Amino acid sequence: MKEGASILGVIPARHASTRFPGKPLALIQGKPLIQHVVERCRKATRLDEIVVATDDDRIREVAERFCRVEMTSPDHPSGSDRIAEVASRLAFDGVVNVQGDEPLIDPKVIDLVADGLKEAEMSTAATPLRDIGDFQNPNIVKVVVNANGRALYFSRRTIPYVRDAANRSIDEQLAAFPFLKHLGIYGYRRETLLKLVQHPLSPLERAERLEQLRALEIGIEIVVVQVEYDSVGVDVPEDVERVERLLRGL
Repeated sequence: MKEGASILGVIPARHASTRFPGKPLALIQGKPLIQHVVERCRKATRLDEIVVATDDDRIREVAERFCRVEMTSPDHPSGSDRIAEVASRLAFDGVVNVQGDEPLIDPKVIDLVADGLKEAEMSTAATPLRDIGDFQNPNIVKVVVNANGRALYFSRRTIPYVRDAANRSIDEQLAAFPFLKHLGIYGYRRETLLKLVQHPLSPLERAERLEQLRALEIGIEIVVVQVEYDSVGVDVPEDVERVERLLRGL
């Protein structure tokens, strides 16, 4: 993708959530969660436009007060498919998918992922895995990369298996290898995204429930930008208070 290419930022927002119904509309310091995400995206320099993608009229009514909204089908099997529906209507060279439940997303990370599209068809981000609690947590996705910073594999398992340290403490295993924690932000060249969603769910994607594996299985390169930022998401109602404390400290 050429220098100066146009980049669309898309924030998917669903009302349905098993652990936190209506999460995008949850108030954090008096503003809906989704508004915080939009405001962080506006601080990025590489996004030419920002869109909230939703299948829910309640979210649309609120988000339209501060952002462009695109309605999408409720039947998409993955976030990539939802983003692709929006991308198919809008003429941008690239798309960055910013998670709608990260009100503290670092705008610099958004810009780095957007810039990664100059090098590869897809881009994402990772940060050093330091927390013992994350090491064996299947909700924390790990990634391994090659010498050129391209993704080799993503897994809910801890990868790689460090054989010589396998029977040691988790602290010692973390010291034995620079494990990477995947951050759930993706960049796509527009034509790559539209091609990707034409393929059915792949075997690895079904097994791990990780949509980025579909891209790897069909031969799409994913550049992984390494950053110090670690994601702070809102998964359950109790996370709201934690995020408010962090916002007060900014």
